[in-house]
Amino acid sequence: MLTKSSTELVRQRNSVLVLSVLRRHGALAHTEISDFTGLSSATISAITADLERAQIIEKSEQQAASGRGRPRVLLRQRRDCGYLIVVIISSDAVQYSLVDYAGKLIDRFSEERSHDPSGAGRFVEGVRAGLSRILDRSRITQEKVLLISISSKGLVDSTEPVLVWSPIFGSDQIDFESALRPDWQAKVILDNETLLVAAALGAREEIVKGADFRSLAALSLGHSIGLGIVRRGGQTGQEVSAPNFGHMLHMAGGGLCRCGTRGCIEAYAGFYAILRSAFEVPLDTIPAKFVPVAELDKIAAKARQGHHTSAFAFRQAGLALGNGLSRMLSLTERMPIAITGPGTRYYDLLRQGIEEGLGQSHIVRMEGMPEIRIVPEEPILVFEGHLNRALSVIDQDIVVSGVQGGE
Repeated sequence: MLTKSSTELVRQRNSVLVLSVLRRHGALAHTEISDFTGLSSATISAITADLERAQIIEKSEQQAASGRGRPRVLLRQRRDCGYLIVVIISSDAVQYSLVDYAGKLIDRFSEERSHDPSGAGRFVEGVRAGLSRILDRSRITQEKVLLISISSKGLVDSTEPVLVWSPIFGSDQIDFESALRPDWQAKVILDNETLLVAAALGAREEIVKGADFRSLAALSLGHSIGLGIVRRGGQTGQEVSAPNFGHMLHMAGGGLCRCGTRGCIEAYAGFYAILRSAFEVPLDTIPAKFVPVAELDKIAAKARQGHHTSAFAFRQAGLALGNGLSRMLSLTERMPIAITGPGTRYYDLLRQGIEEGLGQSHIVRMEGMPEIRIVPEEPILVFEGHLNRALSVIDQDIVVSGVQGGE
């Protein structure tokens, strides 16, 4: 026999399911929601009535194309139910996006990130100013912001919005929850950027393949090297992780990495590593914190023209990436690899080394080379990953607080 609390949990879970279906498919009629969720018509009626009363969803009418007959009544999220701010921290800029509850982008701007040696404290001040600015531009009050979703390359705490290590600030940790209180009451979440890329690719893949989707890895190439892995889960949906791939050991006692250790994959495959190798700079030289893409383009142009040292720098980077991927596949399973990030523009120069490195793996020799896809639109994937995760969190929070508050 179901207790009152267990009945409430079932109702909340079903309400979140309805909201997720509306988010995935757009405005739907009552019967369509029932079809997509597998819930009975009576259950859908009760849930949508609660959600509408709590001003989480609203009705709209759609006239038939013929102009005849009664219009269809559709249900959809109320755009003004609440708002989300997405903050994407990259090597040279911070992007702020304001999104409504229906997932529509309202405003966006980017600010160049100062390479001020004063570090994390000054950076946090800039983030606070950026958050206030995006609200001022749209004349939305802080109380209407339900969640602030932040992403960065590096290591993030698995339970709290704490940036543990990053290529920008090193070991200067940033606790975004503490940094934004008490000015902001919105929930704050933080994710590794490549984890969000993998999650977005996994969501796309599942739409296409459905139950046939198993797993996929996203390899991000740029100033930093990141990896995200997404696998099909059971009742909990997809499982996404971001192992510290760029700082896995490639060569003991090798080149100096930005993390302070030697021989990391990134110390051979990051933009600063390719620059260092192309100019035959000693491997113990302190890595540059930021290398403009234009500088890599010049090295790539020389490599394509047959310049041996420049070509070797890219091949060496590819070999480090391939060796790392071969270890990853040995520990997990054979899966497609999507290569993203600004480094995709050099894939023609990296390919030979990547395939050579992969070919040294027993699983690749036994089962063949994994499928490799080039997916250059990384910024779009990062934003998609933010929306998928953040709006799902908002849906769950708003069902618990909004529906109960509306009763």
